[in-house]
Amino acid sequence: MSAPRPHRFRRWLLARGFSVRLNLRSDEKAQIILCAPLGWLVGLVVVALHELVTWLHRVDFRLPPDGLLSAGIGIDHSRLLWVPAAGGLLVGGLSVLARRFRPREIVDPIEANAILGGRMSLLDSARLAASTVLSNAAGASLGMEAAYSQMGAGMLSSIGQILRLRRTDLRIFVAAGAAAAIAAAFNAPLAGAFYGFELILGSYSPAALAQVAMAVLGGTLALRMTLGTAPIFLDATPPVTVAHWGYPLFVLLGVGAAALGIVTMRLATGIEGFLRRIKLPRWLRPAAGGLCLSAMAIGAPQVLGGGHGAIQQLFTDDPSLTLILMLLVGKLVASALSVGSGFRGGLFSSSLYLGCLFGAAAGKGLALLLPVVADQQTLFMLVGMGAVAASIVGAPVTMTMLVLEVTGDFQTALAVLAGVVTAATITRFGFGYSFATWRFQQRGKPIRGAHDVGWIGELTVSGLMRREVRTVPQETPLLELRRLFPLGSVSRVFAVDGQGGYVGLIELSVAHDPDLDDAADGLVASDLAGKGRAFLTPEMDVRTALSRFEETALETMAVLVAANDRRVVGYVTEAFALRRYAQEMERHRSAELGERDLFEHK
Repeated sequence: MSAPRPHRFRRWLLARGFSVRLNLRSDEKAQIILCAPLGWLVGLVVVALHELVTWLHRVDFRLPPDGLLSAGIGIDHSRLLWVPAAGGLLVGGLSVLARRFRPREIVDPIEANAILGGRMSLLDSARLAASTVLSNAAGASLGMEAAYSQMGAGMLSSIGQILRLRRTDLRIFVAAGAAAAIAAAFNAPLAGAFYGFELILGSYSPAALAQVAMAVLGGTLALRMTLGTAPIFLDATPPVTVAHWGYPLFVLLGVGAAALGIVTMRLATGIEGFLRRIKLPRWLRPAAGGLCLSAMAIGAPQVLGGGHGAIQQLFTDDPSLTLILMLLVGKLVASALSVGSGFRGGLFSSSLYLGCLFGAAAGKGLALLLPVVADQQTLFMLVGMGAVAASIVGAPVTMTMLVLEVTGDFQTALAVLAGVVTAATITRFGFGYSFATWRFQQRGKPIRGAHDVGWIGELTVSGLMRREVRTVPQETPLLELRRLFPLGSVSRVFAVDGQGGYVGLIELSVAHDPDLDDAADGLVASDLAGKGRAFLTPEMDVRTALSRFEETALETMAVLVAANDRRVVGYVTEAFALRRYAQEMERHRSAELGERDLFEHK
């Protein structure tokens, strides 16, 4: 009797589904094509989140229909007294609730690509986006870009996992998702693409070019189909004439921008550490930060929000140097306070506003000494914007491309490049981290960027070891050992004590050495067992194992169950560990270059 038709049909669907996954896993061209609609979908999510936060700002602070929070115009000042604190209380309470039901840390795109091979949770990404929306709605001095890139990367990572993409391809999908999000956030496809390369992938990869490009084009088109062609903030400024004598000043501006960026990052972690030391409950910290933000916003409401409206206002108005300096200090403290007290969000747009303020202050200050600088105020603000953002965010080419796409002026972009490269270089050598990687260091994760180091942790001793071990009691006489294991039968045996604990390794070539014949009657296995304190455990990664080999100068080491359980479960040779390490390095380098068989022998 034949099987029921529904059952047969279901089996056919499953078979076809596996076939689709297999084809996409192997077909780079199909992956490239798929990135375009996925990027478009990410762009729609970014637009939806942007419009939601804008609407919440208008509701929470009673802004006029076209008002932006950070512009500080039309705000109901009575709302400044309690909305940030109430919002902080809500953020803190929901974070405690979320940790109870889902206690693990949220993995961001950089960490996912550095350690986990691009694997992210869409549910966790949505949770972070929701917390960021709530934080922004409360007026936290942070931007939405962290939520945008988290959602974009999480969406493409989840789809890549469903399609069972290879590790390298999944990492590219994560970079493409984040790039599409940033491209949609700023209507800047080039900036979005380089954001994906610099921050999320860790390098420019020819293999990733087409996927990232298709994704950012899709994200940008989604924005332009819904909100129009203008950037979400900062309408294009007219071209600025760049004087040759200005470039040394832009380099000096980059030096100051690096210092400002480092101060901002250290202040954020300093505030976080202070709140931890005074043992303020975690759920109450955002509310405390909100109270401080309220006190600051009464005098300068421009410190609230990411700074989009404030940037445009700074370009269109001409505030005094005193006001600019006051806003610069206020925005710096407000941004660090928002991060340190537990509000969710990023410093991308905040660093852009900080940079604009810093550039404006530097330009006005220099104009007092050099009147010719007065005509370069806009240029100083643009250079400052890119330089401070490059220091904090850690993406110098991204910031240069962002200014280029906003202004459409290559001379301006060249001037910005001078400040950006200076700031990024000084920050790298003088501090060593961007804000994202600095936060990883504070959490005990030694991640310097999105470069794929996770495969090292996945290549463990457990996968390298040989399990065919021969053990002998440590009191076994040498003559008995020779009889049990004739020369040529095995290469080595492991001496153990009465409880099966590892004592040392015996090379049978040494046990059968004729020079020992005269003393053989009085020798036992433990006399030949050496380096009993040198061993490996199954969970060690290959790099740790190779370090142990180098320290001990051994060619073979026993693998024990654990440091406190000395039973022998296998052994590893240094030559095999080195060969496997080299093979994996070649394989990953080949995949990064887009040539999967680059190092294979023909």
